Amino acid sequence: MYQNAALLAGCMLLYSAIAGRVERSWISGPILFTCGGLLLGPHVLGVLSLDLAADGLRRLAELTLAMVLFTDAANADLGIVRRNLAIPERLLLIGLPLTIVLGFVVARIVFPWLAALEAALLAAMLAPTDAALGMPVVSNRAVPASIRAALNLESGLNDGICVPVVVILLDLAVGTQIQGSTMAHMARVVAEEIGIGLATGLIITACTVRLLRVSDRAGWASDRWLEVSAVGLAAACFAAAQAIGGSGFIACFTGGLLLSALRGERKHELLRGAEATGESLALLTWVAFGASVIGEVRYHLTWPVVLYAVLSLTLIRMLPVFISLAGTGMSVAEKLFIGWFGPRGLASIVFGIIVLNEKLPGNDTMMAAVVCTVLISIVAHGMTATPLAGAMGAFHGSGTEPQSLAAGPEA
Repeated sequence: MYQNAALLAGCMLLYSAIAGRVERSWISGPILFTCGGLLLGPHVLGVLSLDLAADGLRRLAELTLAMVLFTDAANADLGIVRRNLAIPERLLLIGLPLTIVLGFVVARIVFPWLAALEAALLAAMLAPTDAALGMPVVSNRAVPASIRAALNLESGLNDGICVPVVVILLDLAVGTQIQGSTMAHMARVVAEEIGIGLATGLIITACTVRLLRVSDRAGWASDRWLEVSAVGLAAACFAAAQAIGGSGFIACFTGGLLLSALRGERKHELLRGAEATGESLALLTWVAFGASVIGEVRYHLTWPVVLYAVLSLTLIRMLPVFISLAGTGMSVAEKLFIGWFGPRGLASIVFGIIVLNEKLPGNDTMMAAVVCTVLISIVAHGMTATPLAGAMGAFHGSGTEPQSLAAGPEA
């Protein structure tokens, strides 16, 4: 145990010393963490023996995703979001359903041995995107604010939207019936996952913000503990929503959006601890992914799996984006840019582990496809994020930016 702890702590210390240099290169943090876990893990050097059970890895991935969702939402500029809502609205309401449908069709062709519900599950697991893997894009001010806001908001919401879809398909796949008909089951799952998660995040965050304001005015607050409150708030939103049957991911994101109403330096001080916690958990998750998950599925990484992974990151993602953005006045280059930056990461890992626990007949194929897609994504999107963000900034700096995008989608 102590050897594992020392190695993980060493990874954190090493990365903290080179993080700035890494962010300016084509290599991303997830690439280093995953490769480090694979190298140190039992399938290569064998010095890192995490021996994480599926449930333990699931909890780690869930907490990481919850913290990242919370901080991403809390850091959102709601003014920019309101002015540019049309693009993420199209991506979520048109692009996301089309992505799942197209992913299902392609899965039925590439993996004919999978049952229809298993193919649908695979498509839903790989539909959500992870903006953290393309951080040089969403944080690069050379990229137009409307595109950055669209990608960030899309990645924050689409995993929450996919939660009830995955749960419904998984329940149907294992033959679970809740109080009668399928329609009643679907309505109940959607209401619980989305409704309870939304209400929990808003209520807990509103109460916390009120408490912090009263405490600050009374002089009871301590600057040393201010950062801890955001960590506790994110954890409370997630755990409370999960405990009462809702989606902790939706609770964290809606809670973070409400917290983003705070303005000025105080908000950044408040979020500093949660951001550091989320990044540390992400490090552990990617190391565990490399050490424990990749080695377990390496024998199932066949050519059909690789083909589906490549199609998932290209055709299955980019064609729905093109369709959803039709009529917006955006150029082909901008649509390609948004379509390409749909990296797969933590959400797909969490969904894959949840499905893996149910031991469906097609588990090996589905998990291999998820792992292969995430692996290709962290390398491909990590390598292309900085150069393509710079190219997009140069494109808009050349004066060729379409008027509709420059003035905001509502123009």
